[in-house]
Amino acid sequence: MAPQRVVKLSLKKPTSAVCVAGVETLVDIHSDVPKGTKNFDVSGSSKLDIFVAYDSTRVTEPAGKAPWPLDTSVEVIVSTDKASKDFNDLKVTVAYFGAEGGEALGRSVLLLTCVDVSLDVDTDRVGKVRRSGRDKKTWRWGPEGHGAILLVNCDKDSDNSVGPDLQNSRLMSLEDLQDMSPMVLSCDGPDEVFRSHRLVLKAPWPDARRLRVFCAQGGDPLSDYQQVLGPQRRSHEVERQPGQRQVPFYVEGLAFPDAEFPGLVSLSVSLMDTGTLPEEPLFTDTVAFRVAPWIMTPNTQPPLELYVCSVMDAHGSNKKFLDDMAHLASKANCKLVICPRVDNRNDRWIQDEMEFGYVEAPHKSFPVVLDSPRDRGLRDFPKKILGPDFGYVTREILYGGPSGLDSFGNLDVSPPVAVGGREYPLGRILVGDRFPKSVGRRMAKVVRDFLWAQQVQAPVQLYSDWLSVGHVDEFLSFVPTSDQKGFRLLLASPSACLRLFQEKRDQGHGEAAQFEGLKDQAQRSINDLLADKRLRSDSLYVQRCIDWNREVLKRELGLAEADIVDIPQLFSLQGTRAEAFFPDMVNMVVLGQYLGIPKPYGPVINGRCCLEEEVRALLEPLGLHCVFVDDFLSYHKLLGEVHCGTNVRRKPFPFKWWHVVP
Repeated sequence: MAPQRVVKLSLKKPTSAVCVAGVETLVDIHSDVPKGTKNFDVSGSSKLDIFVAYDSTRVTEPAGKAPWPLDTSVEVIVSTDKASKDFNDLKVTVAYFGAEGGEALGRSVLLLTCVDVSLDVDTDRVGKVRRSGRDKKTWRWGPEGHGAILLVNCDKDSDNSVGPDLQNSRLMSLEDLQDMSPMVLSCDGPDEVFRSHRLVLKAPWPDARRLRVFCAQGGDPLSDYQQVLGPQRRSHEVERQPGQRQVPFYVEGLAFPDAEFPGLVSLSVSLMDTGTLPEEPLFTDTVAFRVAPWIMTPNTQPPLELYVCSVMDAHGSNKKFLDDMAHLASKANCKLVICPRVDNRNDRWIQDEMEFGYVEAPHKSFPVVLDSPRDRGLRDFPKKILGPDFGYVTREILYGGPSGLDSFGNLDVSPPVAVGGREYPLGRILVGDRFPKSVGRRMAKVVRDFLWAQQVQAPVQLYSDWLSVGHVDEFLSFVPTSDQKGFRLLLASPSACLRLFQEKRDQGHGEAAQFEGLKDQAQRSINDLLADKRLRSDSLYVQRCIDWNREVLKRELGLAEADIVDIPQLFSLQGTRAEAFFPDMVNMVVLGQYLGIPKPYGPVINGRCCLEEEVRALLEPLGLHCVFVDDFLSYHKLLGEVHCGTNVRRKPFPFKWWHVVP
């Protein structure tokens, strides 16, 4: 530990100085020395640690109690670990001697007063503030890492708050303190020192825009918690009361990591000596925070709430669909939340409007909904979810409007995976995009920047622009399994569908018809479908698009072919982009082991839909329960399916994100 301050001694009178507990002070033994001095001796109070540093190539340490040579390489360093009880209660004496020893040629006296000044946070990530020997200035990832964590205060704990709590410059609720990170300033020592010194709390300018600090004055009323740092205030002189040993603070995060903000902020306290002009910091202590990232949860996490919209429009009511979702939620022991028409304005695509995630610090965790920039009928609903311990964040497109790829059916996340020796314990975010180095639709840069900046779920870009709607949930899904792998990737497969239909025709079922039982929908026999050259050509083109994504997913998620299940599905091209020919079965809602799968209305053979039977044969041996839901008129005909019309809030990961090594 390098000395923090140099104190010069005088032969004429004692020198008085202030030191800080745990911080070394360099005593200048060379500036005022009696004529003829060759050696010196140093002694001090029992509470002081006195250390002589020297260059061993020039000086030999004296034996016994012999004095030290007064070489220019010799330095005296003192320190103590406890604050003084009285002013000038610590003493250091330096005696100077000639070459022959004898009586001292002179003596210098240093009177020290020690104060304990320390800014402390939850550096060890245990959920409470305690003094730590770790480097508080730095923040390190990993299970052996250190550094405090800051939550973005994006929930709404008070009914008096118009929006998220972070929009309020004053504390609106005592419960709001639980969303902040505690910070403690230790300031123990004689009051006389603090009357001649100032304690100044500071935030660097970029960081002050991304946090607030509230000082606790000791009472319960809200008025006892005053904002002392924030976007409009970078420094604050701490009001220490006589005899006060600690001053508590609460730190509030205002911004998530983003393109221009890596997520790190710092605060410092300085002990300023008012006896110098200009004032000089006698000591500065700095702490670092990392803002907790927004984290998505994959289908493998247990469901907590299933969201679905109640609609009534020109296409009719979706009451039957709501009843089916209620039945499915009941089986999965999951709460059903119905968004009423007054809140959705007949916008049924609740998956596209928002994505559920969460934030976590060692002392607190709560869900946070990410609101997409699509802003259709459901645009206000995510804000209505905002409440106590339920946060909200969004990213707005400032120039131009959103594309279809900005809806969050185009956003997914894998289960935890390992790739080439590297682990992703929180999975990897999947974003649909245009084909690399080509022209096409993309998710808005502000959203992509936000997702990439969170760091802990390293996003992967897929190719989804080949679809009319353009969402990754049209060709992939993940389902949990009880085996060692823990999940399977489901991919829509035109080739698997054509093979299945070929098998059924070879078995003599060529006249079995697709769409049997549907009114106002032309039935197509297996023979007819297999003979349709355009449908075959379209589906094989789609298969090539999916195969391109398949290779990316295998490479980026570390998957083998055994980890992938091909779900039979046909597509047709409308212009240059594809749409599902029949209800898209991978576009399902996953509630634990219960799967709400779009009913495909496939050819009925021996009284059973052959597509449903094939999917059951693929998934039920994995411990899954397939529940087929009729969404043909209320969703499929509108270019969406079950997943598009639902949304699920899930349990957070048990794994702590700060243990990740990005």
